Amino acid sequence: MKLYETLAAEVAASIHSGALRAGEKLPSVRQVTANRGVSASTVFQAYYLLEAQGLIRARDRSGYYVSHGARRLPPEADTPSQPEDKATSVDISDMIFEVLESAMARDVVPLGSAFPSPLLFPLERLGQALSSSIRKLDPWSTVDDLTPGYAGLRRQIALRYLASGVHVDTDDIIITNGALEALNLSLAVVTQPGDAVLVEAPAFYAALQSLEQHQLEAVEVPTHPREGVQLDALEQAIQRHHPKACWLMTTFQNPLGSLMSDQKKHALLELLSRYDIPLIEDDVYGELYFGNKRPALAKSFDTSGIVMHCSSFSKSLAPGYRIGWVSPGRYTRAIARRKLTTTLACPIPTQMALAHYLEKGGYDKHLRRLRKTLQAHQTAFAQAVGHYFPPGTRATRPTGGYFLWVELPAGVNALDIHRQALSHGISVAPGPIFSAKRAFTNCLRLNYGHGWDTRIEEAVATLGKLVSLAVSERRTD
Repeated sequence: MKLYETLAAEVAASIHSGALRAGEKLPSVRQVTANRGVSASTVFQAYYLLEAQGLIRARDRSGYYVSHGARRLPPEADTPSQPEDKATSVDISDMIFEVLESAMARDVVPLGSAFPSPLLFPLERLGQALSSSIRKLDPWSTVDDLTPGYAGLRRQIALRYLASGVHVDTDDIIITNGALEALNLSLAVVTQPGDAVLVEAPAFYAALQSLEQHQLEAVEVPTHPREGVQLDALEQAIQRHHPKACWLMTTFQNPLGSLMSDQKKHALLELLSRYDIPLIEDDVYGELYFGNKRPALAKSFDTSGIVMHCSSFSKSLAPGYRIGWVSPGRYTRAIARRKLTTTLACPIPTQMALAHYLEKGGYDKHLRRLRKTLQAHQTAFAQAVGHYFPPGTRATRPTGGYFLWVELPAGVNALDIHRQALSHGISVAPGPIFSAKRAFTNCLRLNYGHGWDTRIEEAVATLGKLVSLAVSERRTD
């Protein structure tokens, strides 16, 4: 974290804790420069960042003041989950489809959506790249490299791996129809029906659907909302259940937003290598970090080829293009064969368009803008949860991605809140869809990737009222 970001974080913490209250004046740039021994430029950068986040505002010839709209954050959700230590057959797709289908209308406030707003993406630039690619299309390129994917795109992805500190050959990358196909291919080549697979608790619902589709059993492992899966519990689950694979989101996990440290990822790979258990690394949110450095890939610590690293452009650049990939390590040949006998290939023109866009260097500029936008949205969103939701509510504080995991007061039924919210034109993702055992009954996943405006704030306020009413009704009972 840069010096100005550290300073901004300290001031933000004082505002969120109430030490600095709405309307109060911040120390002048001159005071901070003298007291902290930093440059005026550093202080100004920190204050500009806080201003962009809506926490402070400048007054002409007077200085900076805490915004009246600045609110406290809710207490942090910081207790690891405690799932039962047993393998569970998965039968949850019907519930997931019911929840997701009920929230697809355009006029519904999409707090339960799995995607950020399409307005955040450079769709016009991508469209130009697609048009240019089609005009210059080499007929032979439509049949070359069909199964592994367009070589130009694989080269660009290999370069991004290199920038992340991982050397991956272009021949070790297979383009897929979104990350979900990459994940399903990875799961299929290392398991048979009836096998056990380790997942987080809570887990991304699509992972649970994949286990159900492949007739596999889920072993849910205790997971910390900030630090990710608990490695001691993971080893105990390995010893007890002898799983054939481990499916984890080590970076900005969906739904928690948790981030395993680099040291913990290293320890994870040492553990899995010792037992020779393949890791399916679901890394679709890794580019959406709020700091100044991309978190390390778990794959960067892989010395035995057991990591199948899966990602896509769907969450960071082009949702509708459905272009993902997998770097499968020792399983490259097996996955290529399975891809050949299932979907065969992905559309070449969209692959060429993305390759062209990446070659022109616009992606990183777009990502920097997107990260800042999402971070500002998170601040406003979390403050609103703290303001509108009743006491006893807790929420995660992710350092990337676009989800908040909100723990409601004990006894509040998230599925009831989901149904009531829909009647007000608001979608949420209730906790039970993230568990093979339909646990997390008092939790919600909320998406802050659709901007912050009056409509969104009114939706959060409505949710807060519904939760408060549920709490009051329980007290009356």
